[in-house]
Amino acid sequence: MAPVGALLWRSLRTYQIYGANTDVGKTVFASVLCNAARTFWPGEKTAFLKPVSTGPPTEADDGHIERFAPAVAKKTLFQFEIPASPHLAAEASEQPTPKDSQVLRSIYDYASRRAAEGPGWLFIETAGGVHSPAPSGTPQADLYAPLRVPVVLVGDAKLGGISQTISAYESLRLRGYDVETVLLFRDDYYRNHAYLADYFARDRGIPVGALHRPPARAEDVGADAEAMARYYRETVPSDVVRDALGRLHDRHVARVSRLETMARDAHGTIWYPFTQHRGLTPDKIAVIDSAHGDDFQTLVVPATTTPPPRDQAAAALLRPSFDGSSSWWTQGLGHANPELTLAASYAAGRYGHVMFASAVHEPALALAQALLRPSVFNERVEWYDGKGFWFDYPSVVCKDGRWRVRVPEALRGALGGGDGGGREFSALSEVFDVVGREEAGQARPYEKHITDTLMRLRGQGRKFGALVMEPVVLGAGGMIMADPLFQRTLVKVVRRHPELFGTARRHAPPSDADGWTGLPVVFDEVFTGLGRLGRMSAASFLGVHPDVVVNAKLLTGGLVPLCTTTASDGVFRAFEGDEKSDALLHGHSYTAHPVGCQVALKSLQELQRMEEDGEWDWAKAGGWAPAAASDTRASQSGGGSTSAAWSVWSHSFVDWASRRTGRVDGVWALGSVLAIHMEDGGGAGYSSTAAADVQSALLRGEDGPGGARWNVHSRVLGNVLYVMTSQKTGQEDVQRLEALLRKALG
Repeated sequence: MAPVGALLWRSLRTYQIYGANTDVGKTVFASVLCNAARTFWPGEKTAFLKPVSTGPPTEADDGHIERFAPAVAKKTLFQFEIPASPHLAAEASEQPTPKDSQVLRSIYDYASRRAAEGPGWLFIETAGGVHSPAPSGTPQADLYAPLRVPVVLVGDAKLGGISQTISAYESLRLRGYDVETVLLFRDDYYRNHAYLADYFARDRGIPVGALHRPPARAEDVGADAEAMARYYRETVPSDVVRDALGRLHDRHVARVSRLETMARDAHGTIWYPFTQHRGLTPDKIAVIDSAHGDDFQTLVVPATTTPPPRDQAAAALLRPSFDGSSSWWTQGLGHANPELTLAASYAAGRYGHVMFASAVHEPALALAQALLRPSVFNERVEWYDGKGFWFDYPSVVCKDGRWRVRVPEALRGALGGGDGGGREFSALSEVFDVVGREEAGQARPYEKHITDTLMRLRGQGRKFGALVMEPVVLGAGGMIMADPLFQRTLVKVVRRHPELFGTARRHAPPSDADGWTGLPVVFDEVFTGLGRLGRMSAASFLGVHPDVVVNAKLLTGGLVPLCTTTASDGVFRAFEGDEKSDALLHGHSYTAHPVGCQVALKSLQELQRMEEDGEWDWAKAGGWAPAAASDTRASQSGGGSTSAAWSVWSHSFVDWASRRTGRVDGVWALGSVLAIHMEDGGGAGYSSTAAADVQSALLRGEDGPGGARWNVHSRVLGNVLYVMTSQKTGQEDVQRLEALLRKALG
């Protein structure tokens, strides 16, 4: 049987009603919604569908709909007479048990017929709770997932119902369902509705509506029916119901609109892997709404005939598309495999992300043991042959309470600083006032040295394709803070002197001041970007714009691997051509993997929210305010944004650590990063062990409340001990870390 498409039509607003448990009132809420749809959209048709029902036909849910919502079309697809879970009822029945594919196909066919009848609503009521089995035994949350029907979740108002409702929501969310609203009965004793309203509004944006319970069942059938009819007459016009249905309508319209504009927006936003963009048009971009098993659910490109066909509103907007490349060879167990989803969620809940150097955790060890075969690999292989040129550079540390620019010994003749001390500043903000420092002439020695070096390299026949740098902080290079003025000057020299690279005649002048001339400038912000140093972009400290910037690490909050490469329009256009070979055929099997992208989106939203809510204001006020003179000068020069620098590590602690004569050679802090350069008579570098004793002291930790131990797992790079907080670390936690560091440093 061919796979079915997801249930999405422009004309038919389709919603699936799930219950947090059995006996929570799904059919009552379905009746309310059906009646409300008929009331508020009188010119449209409304339908109710029960895919699987158990119990006597006289007690079936569609009978309730027929009695109290007579103008609504109704249908039950599979009815089993035994009042039990569908898998048990099907097993005991003489009817053949329908396969999952039959159930899905029957639902799709019914919905398709409803869409063909014109604009309207379709409410699909599930059986029991979220994980109640289908006739085959498959949990219905897994069974119905390929249909991608948005959900109305009926919560549980009884004791224990808060947990049941949240668990149901999380089970649906993990399987890719969009829960659009939560409805439940109002119980003024347990007040589950009040708690859930706050819970779902906070960070989830899901409204919760509470309705009064229907009257208790009367012994007289006629009286009971009249009481229920009165309940519906009074409930349907309520603001709660009107608002809920209005949201469902708006969400449907927004979903369709978003899908139909994604290809156009992507065409103007995304540089696709392995693609020659000349000739690429939006209609050639597949819009994937979801994926399940072997198939994507892709947007059907609308007909381009004029006028459009009359039945276009009733045409399916999504269709199943077999993943013929297995998504660049990555798929083996199917898209949206629920077991893999749970495995990822389990690891995320247990670990988040943890570092791996000199450590081990169960998933990594178990995987390694499963993959390894008895063998010994002892051959040393040179896998990299460096052909570039690496500039030595001045660095910045705080020593004895003063911020010093240290000049490497090999550069002292060209740059000054005979004893290596270089220039001194009273505040870190003065170091980052690169505009003011330029005006004071401090960049001239840098510019001459860089220009002379590049001219010498050109005379040697050296050729270069790009300038690549880590802005401000070189992580793998030893956790060193480079003088931002040197890096800024390097970028400006490269852009001002294309003749040094033989490119003066190849490119037209750039259309803007930061355009690509000379060489493309590539910033590696894998470590330093997205808030690590206190700003979303580390490049902003230099007051320049790179042509290419690479981000990772904090991009997903550290949860899953993901990297982005952002390019200027000039770089992008350079690879346009008539031949595929002209394109930059970049990419790999996991490019833009959905898990990473979704996590990254949430991560960026959270970082932005934290900044807007001022959650780091306590750190910015911790003695890091820029000096008034430098701040004013930078602002007047248009470079005010480059000078402000702050850290979660207190200024007083950095000042104290910088004065540990004989122990500390220098220290710096920026954003969430603290680096302490230890004195080492044998010389600094990766081979140094000068920081090992401080690292051991941090690992020993100290006693906590009740005798519990508290310690710090840290890393060293030679003689440099570095500690970095997360973006969520609070002031009290930083103070506790500083206290332990004070003890360790003596």
